[in-house]
Amino acid sequence: MPTCDERRWDGETDLLVIGAGAGGMTAALVGTLEGLQVVLCEKSDCVGGTTATSAGSVWIPGSRQSEAAGTPDSTGAAKNYLAGLLGDASDERLAAYLASGPVVLDYLESRSSVIFSPPPVHPDYHDLPGAAVGGRALGAVSFDGRLLGTDFARVRPPRREFMVLGGMMVGKNDIAPLVAPFRTWSNFRHVIGLIARHARDRLGFKRGTRLIMGNALVARLLHDLRRLAIDIRFHTALKELIKSGDQIVGAVLTTPTGEIALRARKGVVLATGGIGWSTELRERLLPEGTRRYSLSPDTNTGDGILAGERISGEIDRNLDSAALWMPSSVMTQPDGHLSVFPHIMLDRAKPGLLAVDASGRRFVNEANSYHDFVQGMLRSNRSPASVPSHLVCDRRFIADYGIGLVHPGTRNLRRFIEAGYLFEATSIAGLAAAIGADGDALCRTIERYNRYAEAGVDEEFGRGASALNRFNGDAQNKPNPCLRPIGPGPYYAVAVWPADLASSAGLRTDSRGRVLGSGGAPLKGLYAAGADAASLFRGTYPGPGTMIGPAMVFAWRAAMDAAGALDNYPIAMD
Repeated sequence: MPTCDERRWDGETDLLVIGAGAGGMTAALVGTLEGLQVVLCEKSDCVGGTTATSAGSVWIPGSRQSEAAGTPDSTGAAKNYLAGLLGDASDERLAAYLASGPVVLDYLESRSSVIFSPPPVHPDYHDLPGAAVGGRALGAVSFDGRLLGTDFARVRPPRREFMVLGGMMVGKNDIAPLVAPFRTWSNFRHVIGLIARHARDRLGFKRGTRLIMGNALVARLLHDLRRLAIDIRFHTALKELIKSGDQIVGAVLTTPTGEIALRARKGVVLATGGIGWSTELRERLLPEGTRRYSLSPDTNTGDGILAGERISGEIDRNLDSAALWMPSSVMTQPDGHLSVFPHIMLDRAKPGLLAVDASGRRFVNEANSYHDFVQGMLRSNRSPASVPSHLVCDRRFIADYGIGLVHPGTRNLRRFIEAGYLFEATSIAGLAAAIGADGDALCRTIERYNRYAEAGVDEEFGRGASALNRFNGDAQNKPNPCLRPIGPGPYYAVAVWPADLASSAGLRTDSRGRVLGSGGAPLKGLYAAGADAASLFRGTYPGPGTMIGPAMVFAWRAAMDAAGALDNYPIAMD
C-alpha cells in the first residue's frame, strides 16, 4: 500500500472525488460552492453512473417542496414508517439523513440548477404506519440537454430499451399517448410535440435532448460543474488510497497516459458505484443465483469499496440484503447487444399477469416493488427453483400493456419468440412444458388466480390491496386494478432473473459520511457516498429514490465536513 513518505505528487487539490454519479457530482459541486478546490475523477468517458439510467427520484421526507406542491409530509411520519420497516429507527446516520434531507434540497435549489419536484402520487413501497402516498419522493425537473452544448455527449444515455425512435426518452406520462395517439386530441397533440422536438434534436445530436428522470438530474449537475469550471478528469480510475499515519492524504489513479498520485488536503470522497461488476465482491457478498446480471455500468467494478477495505475500512454485511434487486428479462438483439430489461412497473402490476416458479405456482405479490419481487424469488429458490421465474399472460395482455421488451400493441411477436425471449403456446399445459413448469400445477394456479380476479381479492398475496399496487395497476380495471382473468390462448411467458440495481453492502460510514475502520473509529480524510457506503436502510427498500436520496445527502454532508462548514448548519437529530 502506498505511503506518503518521500512521495512525488503529480498534483494536489483540497477535495478529491472519485466517481461521477449523483453522489460524486454532488460532493464536487458542494465542495466547490463551499470554497474548496475540487478534482472529480471518473473512470468512464461520461458522467451519471447508475443514476443516469434510473428514474432520478430522491426519497426525502418533510421537504418545503412537497409542502409547496400541496402534498405535505413530515419526518416524524417517515421515522414511524422506518421503525416499522427496520424494527429500530434510532440510528445516528438515519437521524442525520432525515434532518439534513430538506436542508440539502433547499441548498441545491438556491445555489445550483438542481431542482426537484414531487409528483402528486408516488407511494412508498410498504403498506406500514407512516407510509406516504405522495410528497416523500421527488423527481428531478426535466432539463434541456441543448444547454450543455458539446458536453451533452458526456451524459450517460438511458438504457436503450427505454428509448424510442432512435434515442427519444419516454416517461410514464408519455406511454399512454404513444400507444394510442389517435384516441384523444390531447394524446395526438402530446405525441406530435414529442416527435417534432425529437426530429429537431436529431439534426444536431445523436439522441433526443428532452431529458427527464435520472438523465435530467445528471445533466443538471453537469451543467453546474461546468459553470463553476470544476476540474473533471475522464478515463481516470482509482488504484490505491494513500495513507500517512492515521490519515488518508490522496490517491493513486490510472489514466490513459499512466499512473498519477494526487494529494488531497481536505479529504477523498469515494463514490465509484458500489459492488457493480466486481467478480470478487459479487462472489463474496451476493447470494448464489444472483451474480449473472447487473444493471450497473460495466465500468463499476467495486473500486471504491475494495480500496477502502485495503486501508482498514470495514464492509458492513449485517443487512437484510446485500443488494437492491430488479427482476430483469434478457434478450440478445440482432446487432449482438444484450438487452437486460428491468421490469420496474409497466407490466408486473397490470391485471392479467402472474409470476410462477418451476413448480408452476405463484410465490409473490407480483405488483409489489421490484426489490420485494426478487426477494420473494430468493426466499422460494429452493426446490423447485424460482431463478429464473416466469411472467405468464395471454395475448390480450400484450395488446393492452406489453410485456418486457414487447411494447403494448405489438402485432408481430415472431422475432421475440425466435430469439427465445417470449415463450408461446396454444394451451396452458403447452406453455408449462415450454418453460419447464408442472402443467397440472400451472393450470390450477391460473384457475385459482382467475377466481381471485373475478372476486377482486387476491386471497394468497393480497395483490391490489396497497397504494403502491393500485398506483402501478390499471385504474380502469374493476374491481381490482391489478387483477384480471387470464383468458383464452394463445399464452405467453417471459423469464425474469435477479439483477442488482445497486448494492447495499458497502463501507461502514458515520453521520458525516466518514468511512469507519475495523475498530469503529473514522478514517481521517476518507468519505464514502452512494453505493460505496453501506445501505442507510440496512438493505431494505423503503420507497422510490432511497438510493439517490442518501447518495446526495451524504455527499453534501461529506463535502460540508471537509470544508469545515457542516457545523454551521445546526441540525437537531432527535
